[in-house]
Amino acid sequence: MDATGTSPDDEDPVDQPRPNAHLRPAPDEATDPPLPEDEPHSTPPDRAPENSVPVPAAGGADGPVRQAAEAFAAELIRLRTAAKLSQLALAQRLGYDKTYVTHLERCTQAPTKPVARQADQFFGSDETLTRLWRAYHTARTASRRQQPQRPTHQTPPRPAPAALHSTLPRDIAAFTGREDELHRLLRAAENGHAPVISIHTVDGMAGVGKTALVTHAAHQLAKRYPDGHRFVDLHAHTAGQSPADPADVLATLLISIGISPQNLPDTLEERAALWRDRLAGRRMLLILDNAASPDQVEPLLPASQQSLVLVTSRRRLIALDGAEPLPLDTLPPGQAAHLFTRLARRTPTDTDHTAVTEAVRLCGHLPLAITLLAGRLAHHPAWDLTTFTDEFATTQDRLGELEASDRAVAAAFDLSYQDLPPHLQHLFRHLGLHPGPDIDPYATAALTGVPLAWARRHLETLYTDHLIEEPTPRRYRLHDLLREYAHTLTTHDPTETRIQATQRLLDYYTHTAQTADHRLDATQRPRIHTITAPDAAPDLTTREQALAWMRTEHPNLIACAHHTTDNSQPTHLIALSHAMAAYLSQQGPWYQALTLHQGAAKAAHHANDLHGEADALQDLGRVRRVTGDYAGAGELGGQVLELYRTLGDRLGEANALQDLGRVQTELRDVTAAADSLARSRALFAEVGDSQGEAEALNSTGALLARSGEPRRALDTYQQALRLARQVGSPLDEAHALEGIARCQAHTDTQAAITSLREAVTIYQRIGVAETATATDYLTQLEAEQA
Repeated sequence: MDATGTSPDDEDPVDQPRPNAHLRPAPDEATDPPLPEDEPHSTPPDRAPENSVPVPAAGGADGPVRQAAEAFAAELIRLRTAAKLSQLALAQRLGYDKTYVTHLERCTQAPTKPVARQADQFFGSDETLTRLWRAYHTARTASRRQQPQRPTHQTPPRPAPAALHSTLPRDIAAFTGREDELHRLLRAAENGHAPVISIHTVDGMAGVGKTALVTHAAHQLAKRYPDGHRFVDLHAHTAGQSPADPADVLATLLISIGISPQNLPDTLEERAALWRDRLAGRRMLLILDNAASPDQVEPLLPASQQSLVLVTSRRRLIALDGAEPLPLDTLPPGQAAHLFTRLARRTPTDTDHTAVTEAVRLCGHLPLAITLLAGRLAHHPAWDLTTFTDEFATTQDRLGELEASDRAVAAAFDLSYQDLPPHLQHLFRHLGLHPGPDIDPYATAALTGVPLAWARRHLETLYTDHLIEEPTPRRYRLHDLLREYAHTLTTHDPTETRIQATQRLLDYYTHTAQTADHRLDATQRPRIHTITAPDAAPDLTTREQALAWMRTEHPNLIACAHHTTDNSQPTHLIALSHAMAAYLSQQGPWYQALTLHQGAAKAAHHANDLHGEADALQDLGRVRRVTGDYAGAGELGGQVLELYRTLGDRLGEANALQDLGRVQTELRDVTAAADSLARSRALFAEVGDSQGEAEALNSTGALLARSGEPRRALDTYQQALRLARQVGSPLDEAHALEGIARCQAHTDTQAAITSLREAVTIYQRIGVAETATATDYLTQLEAEQA
């Protein structure tokens, strides 16, 4: 029985749609080879099949195997989600343990025929999973028969992002009390050479001050950990967000210490191993805030005994081995009263002490409630403390309890909210509609439909009243409980009002992302989905500004994409996915790009949006190419080409042919690559896109150079250079100069150095990823010449 009170077994069987044919076509059953069993039909309950094996990583001969396993996993996830079942619930119904289902969905364990049949029978899915298993089995058999392949050309590594030193939030200036708990955390770092890593879990109810305590302690400990300080929100109790996936968190952590996105391993286990390896011998301070469970925390722990980990959670993480628990209760009455008077800026008289004691008692001695109530009093110095406390006491029954909270906290929230003027109440409620982790004044202006200057002033007022936080300048967020409270308040607004606010927010993020993409994407394509421009947006006139905005808003853009998926808004999902394509391709993480573009392709297919489908599949194919999945990229390239031809989109066809030619170059199919690139160039000339011609010439030059024809390659690169300079395309100009240099290096090193210096100068000026590779090659040539 699921959360809705129904079970899939109680429902009438329905026809389940097959996976999109353009994404993962099912094999023709008539041509399938005989299928031997992977394991016995009867698997004992509560364990995984013994004969199931790990799925190979993507790339090379095993690429189709990985793709088939991913298709099986995607359909299993879709069926399970549609049935409103957790992984544990599905595992119990099929007679396996949860770990096996998790491995199937992560593609870290191979699907088997009995599992596919059982799941098809359970879901009533008309052998969909069995057909996908057949495709997997066929691909696996073919992979085993293949001879070892020659090493394929590796895409030059992109430069690693700059390593960060500290991501700690700013310290709490008014931190009060908690002396014993603080001393215990500070003492944890005194020795610094403990036999095992020091892990401390701070657990307690929402609003009790867990994050404030560990942040304050971290700032005092920071100098003892010279190798860096990391603060990570694991979102166990963040309204509208699922708990953070440890694999995603590890991707962020690894990138923050300088690992390039293309070097991120695929699996959770591999990322955890790389994280532990890179932190070996380092003194790192790691805060894991708002943790959901030991399973979420465990992969994130470094192995270095010199590191310190502080974990906060609303739950007692009993199963976290080696952790020292620090349960955090509400404040003792004396500390609570001191916190209240300090924040209220009052020196209580003898008669006021009773009122202060009663006020903090009504707050349940909970720091968050005390902070809100005292902050309200601080703005009214003429108010009598005893009268204020009496009024607060009479309001306790105005609100029902918030989940996992008590009446006093709800009353504190209500008083703070009711004390706001109507326009600030409107803003506070609307912040509860935002799907992402934080917000800036531009997004706030769009969400609330007010001028930018008003949004800035209103946010500052809410920050002053302690209703929102400002973790970094001009970026604001709601505390978990206040986010839930604000979201609850929005249910009283008219449905149309909520829809319009969300539409304005999605329009803002999508349109601004498209503006940023215009600065980041060297291949400009017509935008099919026109999004209404917001009244105010940040200035993104340079590549550097666009890149900085994308990096900052990345979590919000992904949250908006998920929101559009959950709320059936395909236009915004398709447009947002396309607008993020260049950024995700250049910066990563690529696994996130694959998920986003695949979701956009499915949405476009279901909406019969052929142009959107073609764009999404083209973006998906480009990511597969940069990740080394050339077979998958080639398959998608053919589908994209046919879609653009069906649409009569000659420019789209030219771009598709160029992408296909690049993939064929990587696959060393010289004849096919030359044909595709020649047709691409001809189409670019036909539609009058000289920049596209220059790009096609550069791709042709690369093909000739790799085919052992440096003289023809040099001539082709020189044609590309002339054309790029005519149309004013600096990136294509730099690509041509670098290609010329690599050809010249065979006969004239000095000429190659001259060309390459010019290319590097352009790369540096426009700030692209190619800078590092070209600079390294220039250094090599100069050393040879010396």
